[in-house]
Amino acid sequence: MSAVPAPDTGPDAGAVWHYGDPLGEQRAAETGAVVVDRSHRAVLTLIGGDRQKWLHSISTQHVSDLPEGASTQNLSLDGQGRVEDHWIQTELGGTTYLDTEPWRGEPLLAYLRKMVFWSDVSPAAADLAVLSLLGPRLADRAVLDALGLDALPAELTAVPLAGGGFVRRMPGAPAGQIELDLLVPRDDSARWQERLAQAGLRPAGVWAYEAHRVAALRPRLGVDTDERTIPHEVGWIGSAVHLDKGCYRGQETVARVHNLGKPPRMLVLLHLDGSVERPSTGDPVLAGGRAIGRLGTVVDHVDLGPVALALVKRGVPAGTELATGPQGAVAAVIDADSLPPTEQIGAGRLAVERLRGGAR
Repeated sequence: MSAVPAPDTGPDAGAVWHYGDPLGEQRAAETGAVVVDRSHRAVLTLIGGDRQKWLHSISTQHVSDLPEGASTQNLSLDGQGRVEDHWIQTELGGTTYLDTEPWRGEPLLAYLRKMVFWSDVSPAAADLAVLSLLGPRLADRAVLDALGLDALPAELTAVPLAGGGFVRRMPGAPAGQIELDLLVPRDDSARWQERLAQAGLRPAGVWAYEAHRVAALRPRLGVDTDERTIPHEVGWIGSAVHLDKGCYRGQETVARVHNLGKPPRMLVLLHLDGSVERPSTGDPVLAGGRAIGRLGTVVDHVDLGPVALALVKRGVPAGTELATGPQGAVAAVIDADSLPPTEQIGAGRLAVERLRGGAR
């Protein structure tokens, strides 16, 4: 197999984009099992007796008593409630593990160290590699034996691996599909990939992972979000933001938008015209010649063809004729199934409307 590197200008620079058959790798992820080397992802650790309650106080998720083996998504917001950082968090063996985008590892670590003050917590970079496993065959006995497991863990649950590191099961996979992350010592990454290959897993590049993620409508920090993104726009309320916890930076915006029920934008899946040059992340999405949003991840999917995630103005109907790419030359249409549920009126807005109705 010949490893093709990911584009130098993209978010996965330094990783393997594919091994010569990107669509075949995607099909294998749907019908068999693949392993994707995502070791460019940054991993941090927190140790110390105050680590959970301290992180709880500066992030959006309820993690003050996260139990042993539990995993969750979490965010750091700025003072206006805009997303600055997103990470996957796992509690195991007296250590809190955070893994995030490659370019956010150092800034996130610097922020966490700045916020320690007098708390008993020590943030540090970890020399761990992330390997992602996709496919319905991950529950096969050969795979379980390679992992040293009797059975797969439950979703959002992690268990330690012999020799160091851990395996966790990620949520949101389509029916019949399974997604696991292995966080292993970087020096052992090649050995783990060889062991998994012997168990029947096909090596796949990050293209396969990204196609899987886009089809599942899972946003990626800094690619599907911009400097104005708030959690409500990309589906991170609940999964990464707990609405019933103490004060944290940006909470006022989270509560206000939740109560009023009107985030300004929504994350959708776009189907793109495949007969012209592909658009790029950050290109404007146009309706009637006017910008109504921005393009996020663009990828060719084995079943869906060329697709992209996009942040567009809330309320744009699925049938709207859209365009994107250079000079708006790429036709696009919203996948109706990707539209968020019909908005319910928030408690705050309902109260205001009742008051206004009484005044009339």
